[in-house]
Amino acid sequence: MHEAMASRPLKIGLLTHSVNPRGGVVHTLELAHALHDAGHDVTVMAPASAGQQFFRPVRCATRLIPVGPTPRDMVEMVGTRIDAFTTSLTELLQATRFDLLHTHDPIGGNALANLQERGLIDGFVRTVHHLEVFADVQLMRWQARGFRAARQVFCVSRLWQHLLATKHGVRAAEVRNGLQRGRFSPERQPGDALLVQRLGVRTGAPVVLALGGVEERKNTLRLLQAFVLLRASHPDTQLVIAGGASLLDHAQYGRDFAALAQASDLPIGPGGAIVLTGALPDDDIPALYRLADVVAMPSLNEGFGLVTLEALASGVPIVVSRIAPFTEYLRDADCHWADPLKSASIAQALQAALASRSPARIAASAARLGETFSWTASADRHVQLYREGLSQGATAAVARTHLR
Repeated sequence: MHEAMASRPLKIGLLTHSVNPRGGVVHTLELAHALHDAGHDVTVMAPASAGQQFFRPVRCATRLIPVGPTPRDMVEMVGTRIDAFTTSLTELLQATRFDLLHTHDPIGGNALANLQERGLIDGFVRTVHHLEVFADVQLMRWQARGFRAARQVFCVSRLWQHLLATKHGVRAAEVRNGLQRGRFSPERQPGDALLVQRLGVRTGAPVVLALGGVEERKNTLRLLQAFVLLRASHPDTQLVIAGGASLLDHAQYGRDFAALAQASDLPIGPGGAIVLTGALPDDDIPALYRLADVVAMPSLNEGFGLVTLEALASGVPIVVSRIAPFTEYLRDADCHWADPLKSASIAQALQAALASRSPARIAASAARLGETFSWTASADRHVQLYREGLSQGATAAVARTHLR
């Protein structure tokens, strides 16, 4: 690698699929901040409807890609957003040169693949957080193209690194997530009580918290079944489910959840047995963790699961699925394991978490994981991989020139 290339700051464009609080978006923003703090010139790009902004302040440059209201048809939604990204980036590249463009989702991946095919960029980087299974063939094609066309592919867990290699023949480098230092704490704050009142959370009774909304991937129906079993011994327990701002269609799953709650005589609403908060302001999230007695993440499919790190840093015990990627970085002392396919197992893990909460053990887990998962270290790893990819790309370009 040329010495100047190996040391100079990079101009980086980071693409993400939304301005809303989803795991991949959080990863993109925190990576952007860490790269920015390391001296690189970073622009974060995302589609946004009129009046939308990122769910939290962004310290580096941003570019919002104008899109209309979200169509009900998923194929139309994805297609129009790919087109919007392609058009916006084509205009941007006429005036601005990036060292690299790095996307964290298939929408950005397909837009960058379009630009690559048109000769407007030499290649791009893609992080695969996780993959979905879509019934629609076009969505599956877009998902595959979004990483197959990339010059470099990254993953946030060994699980997805392995799956990409064995199922798709794609070699991916592992990059880590991080934890925003100082944001999460078990220390109660004066504003915590106001959030409890605003959400209709009861005091003096156990609170089970889940983040990510009501989604099949989050296994929310089985969590509800486990909650019903838990209430046999803890009849006043509340289930609080936060988030849910997703581009995917979870309407039918939400109706199934509501029907099961009604059949179980569990009212949904402030003060009820179940509280669905929807997306909350970003400043509420640290207090949200502190109001919980246990955080449940019995997911069926995760890229990593940042919630686990945030909950432990907030002093809250966690219940997680005994599957990868959780098993890659969590030890038995860090969590209460559950079989995500058995509601009784989830209920037993919740019961154990409530019965044996140990602040000292949680603090030890939080300290270890906080040292392991750092956004500064993640940014350093990204820059190393970026420079390797740029060097290989430059070498390939020289080789192509000599062959002409």
